Order: sequence, then C-alpha cells, then structure tokens
Amino acid sequence: MARTTADLPKGPRLSDYISVGVLAKAFPPARVHAILAATGKTSVRQRELPAHVVVYYVMGLALYMQVSCREVLRCMLEGAQWVLGPAAAIRVTGKSGISQARTRLGAAPLQQLYDEVVGPIAVPQTKGAWYRRWRVVTLDGSTMDVADTVDNVTAFDRPGASRGTSAYPQLRFVSLVEHGTHVLFATALDRYGVGETTLAKRVLPALTPAMLCLADRGFFGWTLWTQARTTGADLLWRIKKNLQLAVHTRHADGSYQSVIYASLRDRRHQTNGLAVRVIDYTLEGVEDAEPLYRLVTSVLDPDTAPASELAALYHERWEIETALDELTTHLRRAQIILRSKTAELVRQEFYGLLLAHFAIRGLMHDAALTVDDDPDRVSFVHAVRVVRRTLPRSVAIPPSGPRRLS
Repeated sequence: MARTTADLPKGPRLSDYISVGVLAKAFPPARVHAILAATGKTSVRQRELPAHVVVYYVMGLALYMQVSCREVLRCMLEGAQWVLGPAAAIRVTGKSGISQARTRLGAAPLQQLYDEVVGPIAVPQTKGAWYRRWRVVTLDGSTMDVADTVDNVTAFDRPGASRGTSAYPQLRFVSLVEHGTHVLFATALDRYGVGETTLAKRVLPALTPAMLCLADRGFFGWTLWTQARTTGADLLWRIKKNLQLAVHTRHADGSYQSVIYASLRDRRHQTNGLAVRVIDYTLEGVEDAEPLYRLVTSVLDPDTAPASELAALYHERWEIETALDELTTHLRRAQIILRSKTAELVRQEFYGLLLAHFAIRGLMHDAALTVDDDPDRVSFVHAVRVVRRTLPRSVAIPPSGPRRLS
C-alpha cells in the first residue's frame, strides 16, 4: 500500500514538547552522548542535524509513522525551541539532509542504547508483573513489513505466499516481554528466513534467577530449555500434547513428575535426563479451546506453584500479543510499513521503534503507580495524556551541544 503523506498542524503543540521530554527522560542526553562516543558516531563538526539530535529524531519517527520525515523533524525541533526560547536558531533541513544524517548515524548507536537501557522496570508494587516470588516474562516473536527495495529484499527476504511471494519483504524479531508493564527487552532481529528458535538463543541470556519465563510450544526443545535453565530462571512452557512423557510421581494437584531427554537414544537408555513437572488441563466452556493443554515447568514443588495457578498464569502470556500489537500496530499504524529504504536504516528505525515504545511504557508504569493501578489498564493510545498529568517537567534536547535544559 502506498504511503499517504500527512502533515502535522503548523506551529508547535503541547504534545510535541511532551514527546521531546518523554524521550529525554527515558534516555538522558548524557547517556546518548556516551553511546555515540563509544560507537564512534559523535559529530566531529557542527551540523544542522548533529548525531545526538538524530538519535531522538529516529525515535520521533516511531511516534509519527504516518507523517512525512520532514514534518516529524519540524515537530521535534519546534518542541525543543519552545523550551530554548525564540532566540534559538533552528532550521528544518531537507529530505536529503535527513537521509544523510541518518546514514551517518547508522543503526549501532540505537541498538546499543536499547541494549544498555531497556530492561524490566516493574517494582514490587507493580500489579500484574509478578507471580509469587517471580518476575513473569514471556518469550515470543513477530514480523514486520519493510519497504520494497532491492537492498531490503536482499537483507531480509520476502515471505512466500499462496501465489508467488508477498508484497513486502519482512524482518523477524524475538523478544522477552515483562508482564504488567509490556516492556520488550533483549530483542533479537534478523531476516525473515531465520526461525524464532534461532533468534531465541540470542534472547535467553537476558533471563535471571528471579524470573519465571513463559513460552509457547514452538520454542520447546532440549537445547532452548537447557539454555534457559542455565540462567537460573524458572520456566513454564507449553509443549505438544502428543509428546510422550512418563508419569513418575503423581501430585495431589493433578500435575506429575517426569523427565525430558536430549535425544531418543538417551530416552531409551534413560541417560542425560532432566526432571520436569507436567501439567495437563482442559478449558471447559471456552469457545475455540483446544481439547488438551500440556505445560512443563522447572518448578517441581507443587506447593510452591500449584498446577491450577500455573495453568491460569500461562494464559496470561497472551498479553505479549497486546505488547506486540502496540509495537506493530498502535505505534506503526496498521498497513504502514517501515519507511527506510536500506537495510541499515531499517535496523535503525526498528530500534527507534523499540526505544519509543519503552519510553511510553515507562511513563504509563509511573502513572499506574501513582494511582495504585495495573499498567494494563492505562490506555497506550492515549499515553501522551498520561504524560501531561504525571510529568511535572520535561527535558529538552538541545539542537546543538550536550546542554541539558529543564
């Protein structure tokens, strides 16, 4: 679908100033400058668009994906000028200047900023983020359409379709999502043809012993399970119902002890086994429910985590679909593809999208804590209104130099 160019209203708006403040609050300019220095991307001479401004601009692209690149820049810079005062000379460069500035920056600073800053944010008071002593996270993935260019097709692949191939090439990514806050962290990105289980190997090291990780049956396998367990995290993963698991000990809550093996040979000889607890259950009275659901967990003590509670908890993993929908639809907007024409800028834009999502989700979490509510109950679409109520002040991004204003 062709992009329809849209303009923002002339003149600065309060929401634009807030957007500037939201991003700078989540990603302080000092941190951005440090990462630019570490990646060798600091501007060596004064430009209309110095590197640190471009970092925030790429995040701004995610907030206004239906708007032209130049309009987004005008919005961001007018927001900064509102704080700096009318004497500040700010010029909105042309489309080619924007493209050159983004190309100079590349994707590395955005990715490093994401890797260093974005992570779980729930505190003990955060509702919906915890099960007993565990921080609950879910492992899952999705895809995104990217612009149909030769470079993007080469870098990301074009999925097959019932007749030929799909209209757009796609990238694939896998993330961990914190329940309650919907923060996507430890994301791995690659071409469409790379499977989710392959990407998951790059994501699982972000698990910690304080976490309980949920995952769908597509991820279950000896390699991923054992890799995840080496982090110290506990696991609650769905498996295929036809997977044969011997009943070793039946518990009063209906779950039972069993063993998984690295291979069929190990199973025959009962070597290289790993103890798990299995939970089989059905969902009665639920439309479109499957005949049987089967979960395996590393939590072997039924008193520590009863089967009925784990079965109910597993179905909360669907809130990752909400988080992915926020990223791929509410920020990106339905039927809008990533606008970048080269693979490097697609990666840059993708991480800008993740960073913008994190900034919004962080503010929604702060808002929920002030009223002792679940962050899930705060509207993502209207999160900017939450910012107006909860931020006593915002931080501007100076168009030149590292000066921080409030």
